Amino acid sequence: MAPLNVCMVGTGEYTTGFVGGRQSGSDKKVGVVGLTLFDMRRRGKVGKLSMVGTSGNKFPAIREHLTKNITQVYNGLDTSFDSFPGNEDRDPEAYKKAIDALSPGDAITIFTPDSTHYPIALYAIQKKIHVMITKPAVKLLSEHQHLLEESRKNNVFVYIEHHKRYDPTYADARNRALKGSLGEFNYFYSYMSQPKSQLETFKAWAGKESDISYYLNSHHIDVNESMVPEYRPTKITGSASKGIATDLGCVPETEDTITLLVDWEKKDGSGRRATGVYTASWTAPQKAGVHSNQYFHYMGSKGEVRVNQAKRGYEVTEDEAGLTHYNPFYMAYAPDEEGNFAGQGGYGYVSFEKFVGGCQALKDGRATLDDLDKRGLPTLKNTIATGAILEAGRKSLDEQRSVEIVEKDGQWSLR
Repeated sequence: MAPLNVCMVGTGEYTTGFVGGRQSGSDKKVGVVGLTLFDMRRRGKVGKLSMVGTSGNKFPAIREHLTKNITQVYNGLDTSFDSFPGNEDRDPEAYKKAIDALSPGDAITIFTPDSTHYPIALYAIQKKIHVMITKPAVKLLSEHQHLLEESRKNNVFVYIEHHKRYDPTYADARNRALKGSLGEFNYFYSYMSQPKSQLETFKAWAGKESDISYYLNSHHIDVNESMVPEYRPTKITGSASKGIATDLGCVPETEDTITLLVDWEKKDGSGRRATGVYTASWTAPQKAGVHSNQYFHYMGSKGEVRVNQAKRGYEVTEDEAGLTHYNPFYMAYAPDEEGNFAGQGGYGYVSFEKFVGGCQALKDGRATLDDLDKRGLPTLKNTIATGAILEAGRKSLDEQRSVEIVEKDGQWSLR
């Protein structure tokens, strides 16, 4: 089984941990995508790596950052990669040249602003390249369905990086809902936030190209969708607060906190209905002790689960930082006793292994696209309700009305 060649599209915080000419100040100081794939290459699961951005002049500093913070920390871990465009060039469509350098059956990861996901993914799919897209997959339901159609036509695996599915507690709650021990779906409430400091990282696109609901509500909406495959969303009403982000220099369109109220109904025509409430904010206090508050409450007819993954019973107190609740279950950055990266059990890492494993299974003929869908992976088919809810929420906010979601003969639409 030949290792999977991968091109990383996007050079920002999630890929490299390098933002605005320096190391990120968030919990992703050395990124996730690059570090994970460098380690998977060490383990023989991934082969040749490349990276593409829009400005080549960033790459010397990125390489220096990766050498200092990864190679020199993890036993000489190889952080080499081919880069596009050239060091002196700027090319918003450099991803095309990078994808053209791949072969059918290779893969890309897309960690770029939401509005760019669709054209990059479509170009790759039509070249028969497997695709991982950071959530949300795309902003429009029509784009989601078109990518699904093209992926089937080209026998390409498209995986949405909803890593919260692999958070052990979330995964256990999901399993309890799927096996029926909690009874019929009745109510779901979730909240997820990040501190105001993150708006410095996102200011280039916040309120212009996307919003906090696409960015954070996408996590819990997907978790809810994955727990109740026998239900469909029917109506969405959005509400938002404003003022804090604009005070911090974001464009006037930027909302601080967005809440979506969603009506769900069972697909069997029984008349059973359920309610989902999803809230996300990127204007949480700077010193809340956590990078991300994240919790949900799921209630069924026979039981309920409450999950609070903000604190996890792990506290660190330092003179300068104060009391902090870290999340080593997402990405464990500490080296092992030999000095190698040891975070393979983190659910952020596991998500990438699921993608690579799916690509290999498809290439080797051990699975079909239908098989991968049936495994409950966050594929395009298994995340379409999430895509519909997110766009309907945006439409509800923009038009100040409730928006209906209609599913007929496998096709979804908003009205």
